[in-house]
Amino acid sequence: MTTNKSYKSAFIFLTTLFFLWGFITILVDSLVPRIKDVFEMSYGRTILVQSAFFIAFFVVSLPAGWLLTRVGYKKGIVIGLVIMAIGCLFFYPASEYRSFVVFMVGYFTLASGITVLQVAANPYVALLGSEDGASSRLNLSQAFNSLGTTIAPIVGALFLLSDSVKSSKEIEALSEVEKVNYYAAEAETVQIPFFFIAAFIGLLALIFTFVKLPTVVQNSPKGGYFSLLKNKKMLLGALGIFVYVGAEVAIGSSFLVNYFESMNLGAIVAANDTMMSIANTIASIFNKTFSDSDPKSLLGIFITFYWGGAMIGRFVGAYLTKIISPAKVLSIFAILAITMVAISISTVGLISMWSMIAVGLFNSIMFPTIFTLSLEGLGELKAQASGLLCMAIVGGAVIPFIFGNLIDVSGFKIAFLLPIVCYAYIMYYGYTKRKATVTG
Repeated sequence: MTTNKSYKSAFIFLTTLFFLWGFITILVDSLVPRIKDVFEMSYGRTILVQSAFFIAFFVVSLPAGWLLTRVGYKKGIVIGLVIMAIGCLFFYPASEYRSFVVFMVGYFTLASGITVLQVAANPYVALLGSEDGASSRLNLSQAFNSLGTTIAPIVGALFLLSDSVKSSKEIEALSEVEKVNYYAAEAETVQIPFFFIAAFIGLLALIFTFVKLPTVVQNSPKGGYFSLLKNKKMLLGALGIFVYVGAEVAIGSSFLVNYFESMNLGAIVAANDTMMSIANTIASIFNKTFSDSDPKSLLGIFITFYWGGAMIGRFVGAYLTKIISPAKVLSIFAILAITMVAISISTVGLISMWSMIAVGLFNSIMFPTIFTLSLEGLGELKAQASGLLCMAIVGGAVIPFIFGNLIDVSGFKIAFLLPIVCYAYIMYYGYTKRKATVTG
């Protein structure tokens, strides 16, 4: 009874972390357009900035897995939080001195802290109870991660993107006093939010230092990574994580707005009273309307539904994976994601738009379900396996890069065949896991 109580308390504490890193990840993404304007970067260079986040997973995941085998999950979480706080503090001098290098150091440091948290928190949630309920627990925790990704764009719009950034020519036209005032105001826009976020993360690290969490950690045996690299089931799961994150980012990135714009959906939405009502209801949060808006801004507001769908899907998925085989749910959701992409690329107008947005709903359960299925039966190797699985998140840098080049060469309709291939593999992975469970 005491153990169950301590597991529930630990689950609540850990779920706050899932919300936190989801919120901060998208909040920093909201900062990227400002950085692009400040440093007058090309789109190619801007995409590389966002890729740095996923590269951190590739670089840091294995060391993080090794760290957990030495210090345990609880201390690993505290270390991850401290690294995140340091990353947020780097944004203070980066904005003060308008230094792209310092910004990138801070961005990579923040991503490294999130990586350590991912490597520690995902398997820890999976271990807080029976293995059969692992997918359900992780889906529920990941639902709060999606809640963070849904709220963050609103906060970013209010606090990070609420004023326009001047070009270098416009700045040169200012007097010295005006320049000083402009730089100070611009720096403050970034500094204040991230200073408070760093303080909040530091407080969380302090809480986790003293809070009592159940000990579910065992030292991993020597040669654990070599053993895992020979484990076909774990490697198939790692590939599943790679293609899932790649497909999710490729569809949910800024390419989605460009895709909608390529079908002239801006004009179609503007001429539709219901769609404009939806857009203006959301815009009213910022005391704005879309009557004279740029099409990109108008279409971009609907991306909220892509990430919001992922949040709803994870809450529903937490229940579904409790009453139905997680592997079966995974295959069904992958089939539905393929169906939505296929409908979108074979139609035009609002049907094409909403079917692609609906992919977010079916993406929802994929990461937590693949993750927990990959950890099944690994025992003491789970911490190191988590490192390898999180390393596979680098798919979020690789697949969108290929996707972007396919768009340049063949257009959107052909390029979207790449996410279909990714979801087809996930469907296959779910099928093989379900078959193994039935025959086993």
